[in-house]
Amino acid sequence: MNIDWIDGSEIRVKYDNDEVVISANREGLLSLAGQLAALAEGVPGDHIHYDEYNSLEEGSKELIIERTEQPCVPES
Repeated sequence: MNIDWIDGSEIRVKYDNDEVVISANREGLLSLAGQLAALAEGVPGDHIHYDEYNSLEEGSKELIIERTEQPCVPES
C-alpha cells in the first residue's frame, strides 16, 4: 500500500473527554484522504499506524486504522 504525504502536512490526534479528536491542516486532510482511499482498496487486515514518531505532530496519541470486512459493531 502506498502511503503518500503532501508537503506541509500537519495532523494531531488527541483523546479528550472520551472522544478522539483528529485535527489537521488542508495538506494533512488531503494526505489522510488519499491514504484512506488506498486502505479501502486493500485487503482485510491491512492497516495504517500513525504516531508522533512517523507522521503525527508531537504529543499526539497513537492511531491505527484497519481495513475489515465485518461491520464495525460498537464494543459494550
